[in-house]
Amino acid sequence: HMAIRKARQGKKGVAKNQVDTYYFDIEKCKHCPFKDGCYKEGAKSKSYSVSIKSNVHTEQIQFQDSDYFKVKSKERYKIEAKNSELKHRHGYNVAKSSGLLGMELQGAMAIFTVNLKRILKLMD
Repeated sequence: HMAIRKARQGKKGVAKNQVDTYYFDIEKCKHCPFKDGCYKEGAKSKSYSVSIKSNVHTEQIQFQDSDYFKVKSKERYKIEAKNSELKHRHGYNVAKSSGLLGMELQGAMAIFTVNLKRILKLMD
């Protein structure tokens, strides 16, 4: 059956996607042969929503379906393990001093320490 009303929800040009909502006549739903799993007894209204993907989201979906993304995502766990070690074992998650120079120095020392540990481990 056709929808009796259609409404678009959400603002255009905002970070969230807009949604088209279709509203259906309950009286037709009560007598429909396909009402199992669709219509619930005693419902006052029936609607169906379809998300409208923005161009940014559509491009991201296409990128995630590409072979390049699939290959790179399989290697990501290796990089994330190194980042986790920097953050949790060597204090790279919280700045110890104020200012950009202090954070650069802290980052350089943390990365130097981790690299030194890896070099020593490889030498053994």
